[in-house]
Amino acid sequence: MHFNLYNTITKTSEPFIPNDPTSITFYSCGPTVYDDAHIGNFRSFLAADLLRRWIESPLCTLKIGRSPDTETHTGVRKVTHVMNITDVGHMTEDDNADGAGEDKMEVAAQRIKQAQSKKDGSVHKAADIDPNDPRAIARFYEQRFKDDAIKLGLKVAVEAQTDPTLMPRASDHVDHMKQVIVDLLNTNHAYTAGSRAIYFNTQTFPNYGKLSGNTLDQLKGGAGGRVDDAQQSEKKHPADFLLWKEDPSHKMKWDAPNHPDCADWQQGYPGWHIECTAMALARLIPGGLDAAKAKHSTIDLHSGGEDNIFPHHECEIAQSCCFTHNDSFANHWFHARFLKVEGEKMSKSKGTMYTLSDLTEKGIDPAAVRLELIKTHYRANADFSMQGLKDSARRIEVWRRSVREIMACIAHPELEHTYTGHDFVTRFADALHDDLNVALGISILDLIRGSVSTGFDVDLNTENALKAREARIKEIGKTIALPESPMSSDVAMKIVGDLSKSDNERSLAAIHLIDSVLGVIFRPIEKAQDTGIALYQPGVAPSPEIEALLQQRADAKKSKDFATADTIRDQLAAMNLSIMDKPGGKVEVAPTN
Repeated sequence: MHFNLYNTITKTSEPFIPNDPTSITFYSCGPTVYDDAHIGNFRSFLAADLLRRWIESPLCTLKIGRSPDTETHTGVRKVTHVMNITDVGHMTEDDNADGAGEDKMEVAAQRIKQAQSKKDGSVHKAADIDPNDPRAIARFYEQRFKDDAIKLGLKVAVEAQTDPTLMPRASDHVDHMKQVIVDLLNTNHAYTAGSRAIYFNTQTFPNYGKLSGNTLDQLKGGAGGRVDDAQQSEKKHPADFLLWKEDPSHKMKWDAPNHPDCADWQQGYPGWHIECTAMALARLIPGGLDAAKAKHSTIDLHSGGEDNIFPHHECEIAQSCCFTHNDSFANHWFHARFLKVEGEKMSKSKGTMYTLSDLTEKGIDPAAVRLELIKTHYRANADFSMQGLKDSARRIEVWRRSVREIMACIAHPELEHTYTGHDFVTRFADALHDDLNVALGISILDLIRGSVSTGFDVDLNTENALKAREARIKEIGKTIALPESPMSSDVAMKIVGDLSKSDNERSLAAIHLIDSVLGVIFRPIEKAQDTGIALYQPGVAPSPEIEALLQQRADAKKSKDFATADTIRDQLAAMNLSIMDKPGGKVEVAPTN
């Protein structure tokens, strides 16, 4: 069986066939860093991460070539995954191909100014940022995004800590964008307009609309308000889209492209769509843009949310293909559907546009957020709920407990308690080979806990002995710390297939193999902080204020002043903190969910 994946551009589920099965190029449209990313954004990013992890897994088999009898590829495989950081040129009306509205970095500046001017005593998260410095705003939110991405296990963000080129900033690649624009002007795929703008000429690309279905004939009437009258009058076709705009008042601006048609222009900024063409080809094609053009290069895989399909990805394909002189830009297009919250569209006014921090401050494990966001098939609208999040957290805890108990059985073979879940990796692989069917794959992981052989028939005479054995295994398991990352997939694959290994060893390796794709079991787990007087659970940071209140409460209880103690408990509850007295005199402090 080989990996079939739905391809947005062909509208079919088909074999994923890379240019080189040992080295795969993957580009994902990343965040615009003008605010914190919310869970809807991360649904798309995590779907891409899941796909990347699956392609890298030795469980994944790829087809080589398109004829029915072609060979397949398994084994060592490298995925170079690039995710951009957009910090310029992304306008608020991003369903408009010309980028109407305001630059999102300008919107961020206005929001920060308003927050900083409030007199309610609260401290805005960006209080130390100069709202007049768009680069400072971008760097602030970029780092917050990367911190969240690492907590959620996005491999590209983890790798970018040592190789920043994997998460390129648009503002660092403006010269590459101008190089592409100049080439498009020289080959008559772009033109300058009277307002000192450069547009892509969509009529020079007959395949425009193949991805989204928005063909030039459908857009010829003005595309339902996509362009205003002033813009329309200078365009050759309503679907033509912006590559560059002169605007010396724009906060982030650069010299115009080096072309005779714009020799006397003042500074300006690039359009949104040109950014990804330049960054994808410059980073993923050996030799960069020059090589991409000379070799008519394509990348293997491109991803984004379904809102990126049009106009962003449609425009990206047009300009990229005309630059490389290839009918294709990416061989496969992967798009994740929208995320709803509690059955409705996410809403700031309803408080449902959650960020990761909103959830972790409630003590929620980021692994549970990851599972909740990946557990629904990427081509189905997912419904995020607090109950679902709790269920995901419980599910992960069951899996982790199973792992610790298997590890206990490996360390104590005399217990004769055997897990026989090693063969489930085949069923997991079958599920993900079928268009990344993660929902079925996850359900298979649930079965491993029940795959136990006790070594004897359970009857009235042996039931108590079995219960005692299980209790012993659980006690040992509680003392075992899980690894913070899965074992090497190649090593795990060898153990699963090694019949000289015990069933428990093979079952444990199988879970490592599966979790190298899911990324929710073997990972750093935030632990409680012990300050002497209290144990602070994840989601609560110790502070002098809380410590002082806890000390006052302890003194009040010692003096049998229970009324004061209860008043302090109420004060802590008003701070969204719950407390529980523990044996030995310490207090557990946790966020109020």
